[in-house]
Amino acid sequence: MVINNSENFPPGANLKLVGISQLAKKDSPTQKKNLREGLKAIYYEYCSNTSVHGIQYLGQNRPRKEIFFWLCIFILSIFYCSQIIAKVYQKWNDTPVIVSFSEHSTPVSDIPFPAITICPEIRRRAPKDGPSFSLLLKNLTLDSEISQNLTKSQLGEFLTLLQTCSTDVYTSKIPKLSNESFDYIRIIDDMAIDIKEQAMACEWLGIEGGCTDLFTRTYTDHGLCYTFNGFNGTDLYRENTTQYRLMGLESTATETSEKRLNRTLNWSLEEGYPKNAPLKTYPARVVSASTTASIEIALRILTDNTDYTCSAGTEGYKIVLHTPSDVASLSKRFVRISPRKEVSIAVKPVMLTTSEGVANYSPDKRRCYMNGERYLKFFKIYSERNCEMECLTNFTLKECGCVKFSMPRTYDMPLCAEDKITCYTEAEDKMLLEYFGDRDKDPCKCMPSCTSLDYDVEISQSDFNEQQIFSAFGLADREATKWSLLMIHFKGNEFITSKRSELYGFADFLANCGGILGLFMGFSILSLIEFFYHLTLRLWSNMSSND
Repeated sequence: MVINNSENFPPGANLKLVGISQLAKKDSPTQKKNLREGLKAIYYEYCSNTSVHGIQYLGQNRPRKEIFFWLCIFILSIFYCSQIIAKVYQKWNDTPVIVSFSEHSTPVSDIPFPAITICPEIRRRAPKDGPSFSLLLKNLTLDSEISQNLTKSQLGEFLTLLQTCSTDVYTSKIPKLSNESFDYIRIIDDMAIDIKEQAMACEWLGIEGGCTDLFTRTYTDHGLCYTFNGFNGTDLYRENTTQYRLMGLESTATETSEKRLNRTLNWSLEEGYPKNAPLKTYPARVVSASTTASIEIALRILTDNTDYTCSAGTEGYKIVLHTPSDVASLSKRFVRISPRKEVSIAVKPVMLTTSEGVANYSPDKRRCYMNGERYLKFFKIYSERNCEMECLTNFTLKECGCVKFSMPRTYDMPLCAEDKITCYTEAEDKMLLEYFGDRDKDPCKCMPSCTSLDYDVEISQSDFNEQQIFSAFGLADREATKWSLLMIHFKGNEFITSKRSELYGFADFLANCGGILGLFMGFSILSLIEFFYHLTLRLWSNMSSND
């Protein structure tokens, strides 16, 4: 019997029946390609068309032993590729930076003349009355007698000398001698010999004159020193430090303080001098390595004021050459200027710059800090030496509960008295031993600046007989003195700069990986795209075409 759809079903029902029949036909397993068979077909198609070496043999109708052979070869290739790529990655990750010579030499006019800090071995003028330092040191065990037999002024000078004289002469720990606090800086200024009586004449850039206009006061662990071409304290220290006030604009000549107030910092390690900067700038620079582009200083030693106990048997001066933005540290290295010697110091700049690509790495990998990456509490300008100085201050405060008067400090930090001299003297060695070899344990992490400047020196000296020289020129020195002559200049007009650059960048790492994969397997970026193409788009197209 034939059923008339139009007569026995309501309108639209026959359309639903058609849709149901088509859906049933679509879901029929006889009309749809099995997913498993589709994947198998894609596998054989991929093996036949891929560019990766050895894969085509796995999709051909070959004996099982041949397929097993090529499968082993393929697995071994992957294994050796992964081993070599792991070594390349380790080298890229551990040593991404290399230091090499720059392509061009640098003229000395692009860098500042080195800062020169002069520290006399004479800490004070010989007292006209009262005991000497050596006598007081011998009777140091008699605490009560020292306190009772000295005036307040004499006691203050003695306690200050204990802080500044060589610690090599101390045979035992110094006890507490007074409960009163003293202003060590003021006492050092009062008892020091003026620079006019020690640096008798200076010649800078061929112009002779006095030395007071060229040098500023600097307070170090050695006592009062004098610095030429160093940064003002206001440019070096932060506003909350005592050094900002003590060394901010202090000149050895009061009449030049107003002139120094108008000095504008015109140089930085990273940027150098501006292109339009004048020759006479701050910090000072020279344009050549001639002896006329140098500084000469005639130094005088007042022998009647020499205290060999305080200086540990030495006389003369200690000279430190450093970058203008660094703090002078006599514990690192210095040049000794002995009496009756003519010393010539030829300076060889050592500069290290950094390429822009290195900035993308972390400081631990490149082993340096870029400008602005490391904040210092006491200094406005980061350098490895300034960081070490700040770290020593913090460690001394932790170990001794106080800091030495010459350390960078804020006003709320207590100063160490004479009974803490042994403590802060041993603090530096203790800090080095505690943190040595363990970077993770070291809280300082004082790495170099990525752009750094240092000065190596070559020293030559000869005898300087002031008596014969004065006699030849009809001069005479009425005081008991010994003289020395110091000249400092650049060795050459240009120098070779070192440069920190990428040893392996990401592009180099990618190229090495591609070369290794291409050598062992013929693999490339297109091979990877080809694999995902067959697994996704090609599979979907094949299955859609069979619907």
